[in-house]
Amino acid sequence: MTPMLHRGLILADRWIHRLEVTCLAGGILLMALNTIINVFGRYLFAHSLYFAEELNQILMVVITFMGLGYVTRQGRHIRMSALYDVLPDRYKKGLMLLITLSTALTLFLLSYYAYAYVAQMARRGMITAALQIPLYWTLLVVPLGFFIAGLQYSLAFIRNLQSRDIFLSFHALDIYDESQPKESL
Repeated sequence: MTPMLHRGLILADRWIHRLEVTCLAGGILLMALNTIINVFGRYLFAHSLYFAEELNQILMVVITFMGLGYVTRQGRHIRMSALYDVLPDRYKKGLMLLITLSTALTLFLLSYYAYAYVAQMARRGMITAALQIPLYWTLLVVPLGFFIAGLQYSLAFIRNLQSRDIFLSFHALDIYDESQPKESL
């Protein structure tokens, strides 16, 4: 891999990470603030915020789909690794390449379909009940989240191609720490 391409991948990864962290932290803080204000309004003034539930639903979508790329970046996604764990190391590398590439392609396909759905919602002109904003605005994060997760798996695929080690993501090395205490049944 050329140094320029490597720097470009690192720069893209940093930009995506900042976007994910900003959306996740902002979404969680805004959801907490919205809920707290709504509770105080309800119990102190006998009036709830009319849009609180709808805003929290929108924020839940944002947190879920931006969190998809974030957990992938961290190598913390759910994995079904029973077969993978028993394979010899030379086969694990090939399987990881297959997993990262096929998952990236699947996520890009889901991003495409989600974008088509959001575009259909935009054409229909539907608006949310309480906030009266276009419904498709609240759904734009769905194709974006799938796309970012697809990018993360693509970066993991590239990293696995260039390295002798096995990576779960661009940064997360696939290691099993024997020093961790085993859970008892």
